Amino acid sequence: MCGITGWVSFGRDLTAESTTLDAMTETMSCRGPDDRGTWTGGPAGLGHRRLAIIDLPGGRQPMTVETPTGTVAMVYSGETYNFTELRRELAGRGHRFSTESDTEVVLRGYLEWGEALAERLNGMYAFAIWDARHDKLVMVRDRMGIKPFYFYETSDGVLFGSEPKAILANPLARARVTLDGLREVFATVKTPGHAVWDGMREVEPGTVVTVDRSGLRRHVYWTLETRPHTDGRDASIARVRELLDDIVRRQLVSDVPRCTLLSGGLDSSAMTALAARRLGEVGETVRSFAVDFVGQADNFVADELRGTPDTPYVHDVAKSAGTEHRDIVLDSDALADPEVRAKMIRARDIPMGFGDMDASLYLLFRAIREHSTVALSGESADEVFGGYLQFFDEEARAADTFPWLVKFADHFGDDARILRPDLNAALDLPAYVKEGYATAVAGVRRLDGESDFEYRMRKISHLHLTRFVRILLDRKDRASMAVGLEVRVPFCDHRLVEYVYNTPWALKSFDGREKSLLREATADVLPQSVYDRVKSPYPSTQDPKYAIALQGHVKDLLAQSGHPVFDLVDREAAARAADVSAPQITQPSRRGLERTLDLAIWLDLYKPEIVLS
Repeated sequence: MCGITGWVSFGRDLTAESTTLDAMTETMSCRGPDDRGTWTGGPAGLGHRRLAIIDLPGGRQPMTVETPTGTVAMVYSGETYNFTELRRELAGRGHRFSTESDTEVVLRGYLEWGEALAERLNGMYAFAIWDARHDKLVMVRDRMGIKPFYFYETSDGVLFGSEPKAILANPLARARVTLDGLREVFATVKTPGHAVWDGMREVEPGTVVTVDRSGLRRHVYWTLETRPHTDGRDASIARVRELLDDIVRRQLVSDVPRCTLLSGGLDSSAMTALAARRLGEVGETVRSFAVDFVGQADNFVADELRGTPDTPYVHDVAKSAGTEHRDIVLDSDALADPEVRAKMIRARDIPMGFGDMDASLYLLFRAIREHSTVALSGESADEVFGGYLQFFDEEARAADTFPWLVKFADHFGDDARILRPDLNAALDLPAYVKEGYATAVAGVRRLDGESDFEYRMRKISHLHLTRFVRILLDRKDRASMAVGLEVRVPFCDHRLVEYVYNTPWALKSFDGREKSLLREATADVLPQSVYDRVKSPYPSTQDPKYAIALQGHVKDLLAQSGHPVFDLVDREAAARAADVSAPQITQPSRRGLERTLDLAIWLDLYKPEIVLS
């Protein structure tokens, strides 16, 4: 896992631009604390920061191959889980390898198959190849968008990077955000390709972007396609388990210490139990980590989202699976610390956060990094198997909008309440969401004979797998890589995603519960308590001290003269939220405080040019 960046300029020789390339590369030192490297050749320059996971001495980058007609150079971030099979095939075709790394396999694979290599990869990856034989840059991103990848077109080429900050370190890129960028910040819809920063785009998941002297071209090598599902219940359960066993086996491969993230929910418990069984076969014990809050177990109050605290279930799994377990217990002072909030915003480059859930995720990962370098996560199982409340809520099912937005304001608050009225009017978020929804569902193909209800559930599943999951994957990548921790997401294996997506909803929920297929496929490795547990989201602190601390920070902002955050946030609304008595601070009010602080820190860190017309 690493950070990559680069610059292609067909109008200049970039060997003279090493200072700028170094600056771009160093913005991602957290993503790659183990090594750094740059390479230039005529109109191209590549930069790399390395987090060493496989073949620690042999995987240095940029990696190059000299051919009779020119150099082929690559910077690569991620993991290719089928690299052993690909290496064997390439060796059979005459390729010779000098390292044991998956990076070299990908580079040699490009020499053999060109851009069609992407279709052969199983993994999470973002990589760029400068092919001097044809004077072109090839940028490739994994199918699900697990690894981030951005680019910025210039007058004579392109800038690219794992994160926007790498691109913004080049003087050719403007740190500018327009109304359209702010819409993306506040709408919670994740428009494919959108990067918030004006002029910047994402390499979309499942896409190859090629840049040469004639311009930029995109080729989509994978999409989530509708296909008939012919397996019955037992065969579907068996196939899910077969896939999970293979996925976990592949994703446990590492030359550095690895662990699992354990919440006590079905997803992380199943993944942890399968990992423990696999490692137990070779005499190893899996490490597991969970997040908790001071006093949470004793003072927990159930609500519509979270009916039970995590800790008892976490400990049941740790005991059942025989893990070496550790709880990471956080207090409100740490969660409300402005420096922690700033680190998370710096990691994400945009103020698009989840409040204390962002802070706790960052602090959890920072604590884990002291013990492990690779962690397996249960992220994305809810999107794949249908675990969220909105999959079962009749109002959300029937709504012609993104289903997670139907009750979002009730649970988390409405950003429109904190923004200036004139900005709210200019953003017109309802219209933005409506247009985005229409675009998102337009390409969802209906099976012949598929009922109205099954087609509706197919669209809801598609929206979660192509929109919502990308918000969470980006969040997890940024929080983990900010501390040099690689987080793998077994439930995002494209084979599993394709298979379960095309499984009818009647099979996905055959017992009337969420994630029926996953529960039954892993029932033999789960403690009964977890098997019976109802879905509970990532935990959020209930300590009123956290909200009180937020109020204090917002009051400090209000005391400043002319802070630019109040060009966006309604000052009176912020003042009211900062003065509410502690027992009356609701979750929506708390979100307003968090959003105000996020925006203020972002403006201080990046000093973006905000264009509101």
